[in-house]
Amino acid sequence: MYDLVIVGGGPAGLSAAVYAARYKINFAIVAPMWGGFVNEAHLVENWLGDKSITGQELSAKFIDHTKSLKPTMITANVQAIEKINDGFEVVTRDKKIQAKKIILAVGTERNKLGVKGEEEFLGKGVSYCATCDGFFFKNKTVIVAGSGDAACTGATFLSDVADKVYLIYRSPKLKAEPIWIDKVNAAPNITCMPDSKLKEITGQGRVEKIILEDNTEIATDGVFIEVGSTPTTYITQKLGIETDEKGYIKVDVNQKTSVEGVYAAGDITTNSSKFKQIIVAAAEGAVAVYNSYIELKS
Repeated sequence: MYDLVIVGGGPAGLSAAVYAARYKINFAIVAPMWGGFVNEAHLVENWLGDKSITGQELSAKFIDHTKSLKPTMITANVQAIEKINDGFEVVTRDKKIQAKKIILAVGTERNKLGVKGEEEFLGKGVSYCATCDGFFFKNKTVIVAGSGDAACTGATFLSDVADKVYLIYRSPKLKAEPIWIDKVNAAPNITCMPDSKLKEITGQGRVEKIILEDNTEIATDGVFIEVGSTPTTYITQKLGIETDEKGYIKVDVNQKTSVEGVYAAGDITTNSSKFKQIIVAAAEGAVAVYNSYIELKS
């Protein structure tokens, strides 16, 4: 049995792993992939110490730092976490890992628009990751749906690749950091379309055009959907962890959840729900480990 199992491989989980190694806790970290959504960021310009760095580069730094401490890193999907007499059992497809304490850093899942054609054209012009798939649209026309940081960074990245970028959003104004709004406005090939609602994605075998709610049609080769994310809830529901109405895990200042022995960190928590930033997730991971360490010692 481990003293601690960290579930999640993004900034919160990797930060927790670094601190757990420094505290010499007997722990393992389990995740289906390493780096989390950071991998998908075009540029990160608010991480202290790096004026400007790609998401993939920053993620690689996080992973390299973690691996240098030689933790037990298990690449697997966690299917469930079950309470047992002396702790918890983390269940993957081919393993059952026991731990006295758990840190949940499972993050969030991409939101979908829920419009006609979205699922039909997934991988055929519809994407949820501009940095992953943007280069398939070199010198083409693309749509970005969304108004927040992810949409603006995605549109800015695509403006260097595609010939034309339409940024479509329902609100009257963009909701991103001002610096990203400035970059969008400075790009000559980005056209902002506020107060616009995407109704349908259509084409023959691949995306060919979108239709807005007012029946305006725009010819396009691709649609990038960047409308935020929601908490990953399949683990929290089974454990009976208290969440808010949106599914974010309620935590106290020590990152404790309502279930004794379970901590949470990162985008999945109520502390981070309104300000999903890498630095906040990493800090929460460190706080969760520190307080679990204090409890393990007592």
